[in-house]
Amino acid sequence: MTDAELFGERVRELREKRGLSQERLAQAANLTTGFVNTVERGKKTPSLTTVVKLARGLKVDAAELFTGLTFDVIRKLKL
Repeated sequence: MTDAELFGERVRELREKRGLSQERLAQAANLTTGFVNTVERGKKTPSLTTVVKLARGLKVDAAELFTGLTFDVIRKLKL
């Protein structure tokens, strides 16, 4: 599994835990549904600005998006 896929898996986990669809998260984060889908599948590495938007949409601290990821994985994301 790639670093981007690990991050995307974490986003999906938090989204599903909160009972949000990709569409609702996208609306709350001011992103497109397609972009949220692309991030969750690990096909796109989000910028730091987008990480903050995702965190706000999920109503979590941005740091929570990185919980469970190793420092090496976070470093490789090139935020």
